[in-house]
Amino acid sequence: MQNNFFEENNMSCILHIETSTDVCSVAVSKDGECVFERADFDGPNHAVSLGTFVDEALSFADMRLLDLDAVAVSQGPGSYTGLRIGVSMAKGVCYGRGLRLLSVPTLQLLCVPVLLGDKVPEDALLCPMLDARRMEVYSALYDRSLKEVRNVGADVVDADTYREYLDRQKVCFFGNGADKCKDVICHPNACFIDDVVPLAKWMFPLAERKYFDGAFEDMAYFVPFYLKDFVAKPSKKLL
Repeated sequence: MQNNFFEENNMSCILHIETSTDVCSVAVSKDGECVFERADFDGPNHAVSLGTFVDEALSFADMRLLDLDAVAVSQGPGSYTGLRIGVSMAKGVCYGRGLRLLSVPTLQLLCVPVLLGDKVPEDALLCPMLDARRMEVYSALYDRSLKEVRNVGADVVDADTYREYLDRQKVCFFGNGADKCKDVICHPNACFIDDVVPLAKWMFPLAERKYFDGAFEDMAYFVPFYLKDFVAKPSKKLL
C-alpha cells in the first residue's frame, strides 16, 4: 500500500455489489483479501447479470463455510438505474440472510486501484470522474489518504473547472468521465490515468473500514446517493 488509509483490522467476510456504471460486478472478501469476483463489462446488463453473480457468490461462500458478516454496495453517484438495482439486491440479501448493510462512496472506490498502482505522483490530488453525459461529470478531489479536498459535485468541465487546484499541484484524473476531458483540461499539472472503473473487487478496504467503525446503514431508509434528480426521457414513439 502507498499510504495507511487501508491499514485496518481485516477479520471479516463481506459480499460486495457494484452497479454504478455500465459495468456490473460482485465480489466476496475474506480477512482483507478478495476470494471471489465476477464482472460483466458488456453492459449495461445489470438486471440480467447481477442476480446470477450474487447467486454464484453466495454459493461460493456457502460451499466454503464462509459466514458473511455484511453486504457492501456502491452508493453512488452514478447511473440512476444501476444504483437502484444494486441497492435493491443488497437489501434483499441482507433481509434474507440477516446481514448488515454497508455503503461505499463510488468516487472513493474509483481511487482504490489508483492508490494501489504506481502511476500517482507523491504530492498529487486524485480526481475520480464519472460520466454524467455531455461535458458534465460527477467528481470530487481527494488527497492520498482519501481525505476530501473538494466535495462531490456535478461539474460542467471546461479549461478552468479545476484550475485553482492545478495551479498548486499535480491532479490525476481518471474514471469514465475523464476520457472526454483530456482535450479540455490542458494544464501542465494535469495527468490522466486510463482504464479505471469501479469494481466490486476493490470495495473491501473501504467496506472493512466502515465495518469496523460500525458505520452500518439503516436498511429501511437507505437510498443511493444520486447527486442529481432523475429526469425521465420522453419516449421516442411520442416524438
